[in-house]
Parts: sequence; C-alpha cells; structure tokens
Amino acid sequence: MKTDGILTEVPKLGGSITRQTARDAVADKLTTLIATGMLRPGDELPGERELANVLHVSRETVRGAIQILAAKGFIEVSQGSRSRVAAVDLSHLPITIAAPSAIDRYDLEAVHGARLLVELHVVDQAVDNVTDELLAKLDALLEAQRQVGEDTMRFLICDREFHLAIYRACGNPLLTDFVVDLYGYLMEQRRHAMAVPGATQNSYDDHVAIVDALRRRDRQAVVEAFRGHLTRIYETTREMRARPSLEERRTVQNGL
Repeated sequence: MKTDGILTEVPKLGGSITRQTARDAVADKLTTLIATGMLRPGDELPGERELANVLHVSRETVRGAIQILAAKGFIEVSQGSRSRVAAVDLSHLPITIAAPSAIDRYDLEAVHGARLLVELHVVDQAVDNVTDELLAKLDALLEAQRQVGEDTMRFLICDREFHLAIYRACGNPLLTDFVVDLYGYLMEQRRHAMAVPGATQNSYDDHVAIVDALRRRDRQAVVEAFRGHLTRIYETTREMRARPSLEERRTVQNGL
C-alpha cells in the first residue's frame, strides 16, 4: 500500500493543529484568570483598551477573545455595559501542568518551600536572558500597576503578566509551567490579602526593586528581591488564612 502521500501530509496536519491565533491566546489567558479565581463570577472585566495594554495585543484581539469566551458561556456580554464573568467553575481545568484545585491541596508551608527552591532558581536563570524588550515590557506593566492602584483584581492581572514575563526568560518551559502553577496557589485568598490597604503598594515596590536589579543584570540582587517578595506573599497569605471568615465572625457575634 502506498503511504507516501499520507506521510507527507503529517507535518502540515501537526502544524495546523498546534497553530494558535492571538485572540485564542488571549482567550486562554482570560480562561486561566477565571480558573484560578483571579476573576470570579460577577466580576466586571477591565475595558478592552486596558486589557490590550496589559496583554500587549490590539483591542480587536481582546474583543475577539471575549467573543470566544462568551460563546462558551464563560463571559456574559451586555450591550452598553462591561462584560462580566459568568457563574462558571473552571477550577478543574489544567492551567499548565495541573489544575488549580490540585495545587491548592498542598499546605502553605510546602508551597512556600517549593517556590523558594524552584522560583529563585528560575529567576536566577532569567538574568542571563534579560533583553531590552523584556525590560520595556516590565516597565509598561509597572506603569499599569501604578495606575490601577488599590484595585485588587486589576492589579493581580498585571501582577500575573509581570511574573510570567520573568519566568519565561529562564528558557526552560517545563520549569516555567511548574512555577506558574505554584504562583496560582490559593488565589481566592490572595485576592483578599491584596485587598488589605497598602498591600498593592507593597507589591508594587517589590516589583520596582526586581526590575531595577534585572536592569543592572545583578543576579544576587534579583534573587534577593524575589526572595523578599515571596516572603511577603507567604506572610500575608498566612495572616489571611488565620483570620476568621465572615461566616465565623457572624456566628461569634450571634453567640452561637
């Protein structure tokens, strides 16, 4: 049986399967934000211009991505008002290596230890691949973070893009995916922790120190800036977990 024709078509087929448009990539990013709890049901999406600026794409690309997610029922689009996250639970979706629910099963001490071990190595390797393009992107994200101020949801969207840009510079996609999974740990509680007055400013200050060290290609300073940032994340998350929930406070107040 002659198979030459079939075999010559295989590379073309593979390429067509793996090719992804810009709007598909943005749709995947937005899906990730929903799956990790960074965007929750009922949240209003930032405007097209703001998302385009943070994600470094055109407004048309953002609009196309939102249309994709609306068709899937992930986002509700209403004429004359901001698009909102629909009442969906996507925590079962694998984001990189594992679903957020899988990472959240580990305790805080284990995840913090893993982040110190792996993430500090990743950013150490990233120093070798710092480019003017990367620095320009990080500067733009810092400006976006500065502009959103105390808006927790918007700040975290910028925060994720900031971290991912540095992780990817390490040059090892597997390590990048692993660190991204760790980054998404307990995002629901991270949102609450970042809503504490001054939290976004502290995180922004950490980011400024990180970019300054990257600009100097100072490996030790980059690692130490990230170590301080990870320690802050760990401590604020631990404090948030130690606080009684709203339901528990109501129970105490009612004397039950």
